[in-house]
Amino acid sequence: MKKIASILKNKEIMNRILFTVLILFIFRIGAQITVPGVNPEGLEEYLNSGSALSLMNMLGGGTLQTFSIFALGVSPYITAQIIVQLLSTDVLPALSELRRQGQYGRKKMEYATRYLTLLLGAVQAYGIIKTIENTSEVTLNLNAEWYTYLYIIIVMLAGTMIVMWLGDQISVKGIGNGISMIIFAGIVCSLPNQFAHAFTTYISTTAGSPENLVIAGVFKFILYVLAYLVIIAFVTFVELSQRKIPIQHSGKGGGQTQSMARASFLPIKINSAGVIPVIFASSLMMAPSVIAAFIDSNSSNAEWLKIFSTSDMYDMGGWSMPWGLLIYIVLTVAFTFFYANLQIDPQQMAENFQKNGSYIPGVKPGIETERYIRRVLNRVTCLGAIALVIIASLPSILTLSGVFGGDNSLVLGGTGMIIVVGVCLELNNQIDGLLAGKSFDEVVASGGR
Repeated sequence: MKKIASILKNKEIMNRILFTVLILFIFRIGAQITVPGVNPEGLEEYLNSGSALSLMNMLGGGTLQTFSIFALGVSPYITAQIIVQLLSTDVLPALSELRRQGQYGRKKMEYATRYLTLLLGAVQAYGIIKTIENTSEVTLNLNAEWYTYLYIIIVMLAGTMIVMWLGDQISVKGIGNGISMIIFAGIVCSLPNQFAHAFTTYISTTAGSPENLVIAGVFKFILYVLAYLVIIAFVTFVELSQRKIPIQHSGKGGGQTQSMARASFLPIKINSAGVIPVIFASSLMMAPSVIAAFIDSNSSNAEWLKIFSTSDMYDMGGWSMPWGLLIYIVLTVAFTFFYANLQIDPQQMAENFQKNGSYIPGVKPGIETERYIRRVLNRVTCLGAIALVIIASLPSILTLSGVFGGDNSLVLGGTGMIIVVGVCLELNNQIDGLLAGKSFDEVVASGGR
């Protein structure tokens, strides 16, 4: 309560919060504006059936199910950002050099990311159109002419650029993390409808039935809510868990007390890669489905591409297994380790320790420190990868098990919870930082009294 009172009294924070709410309101209005000439009837049911476009719909805040002008959301930008980061790790020398040039280099890399976003957005837009056209559940009122496709692609690309601009406004004038906030808002907006649908399925439909069926329905709904709370608690535990490596400083920190020395540590999060591995693995898994749409989803030549479906069993050589889910798990684990080592570079960290006169007790500076940090990082990331796989593969496992009787709209979304919890924790840190900054300003204004 004290923190809430401090926020309400802080004019700057309140202005930032109100500005963020206004931008999110504009985003939700745009999410309801359907692309002219398109009839999205039946699209929501298709996306809830566990299709390859479900993740894109979630990252776009549910904009794809209405085929709105914001249908692409920020998915092309996120994919482009990941690709540029991967290429800047000594793959392309030009990007690697830009990464070392500080603010100027980051600005140039941002331009490259946005240009790549346009290219990927155009490909994804065309892939979405062809994927939906080849389904029997949805019909789009399109003329099979090239200029019709071009028109829709341009509208969707313009919508993506507007969403990115709205995210930038939140980052600069709002409470920060604009892109994440937009994804967060879309996921949170869909939760009331999901719980309402669960209530209707388990309780309302049993009205007038025998008492044992009514009690069973109430019990199932309570279990459904409790399962969501357990997932949120588990995700929060994983996001907050970290390994603390003790750090000591020599020379410059001579006046440091023993208690201060104990408080100095290097935190390594269990899930330092965040949700990026899941997003990138899902993007790669969606690519074959887009290719199948380009070929013809009903063609026997594209039948083998169904092996990449994470919500279906596939018979390969007499073995009927969820091959798509297994491939998805392998990709998620691989990208978790790769991105964790990208976020925390042991070699760079060991060099920084030597420059600053810092060291890990019992570990020699230089190559030994690098090996120690890398070993700890890989061990911690192993736990993070297991937790990420459990959370991310939960919807597919529940779909394959048939727990919800074919109604995949009730499937619990672990990936969405990772994003929601991560953004909430980051938002809390942002507000704490703003409050601390204001308190410091007040101390300076009062002359340190």
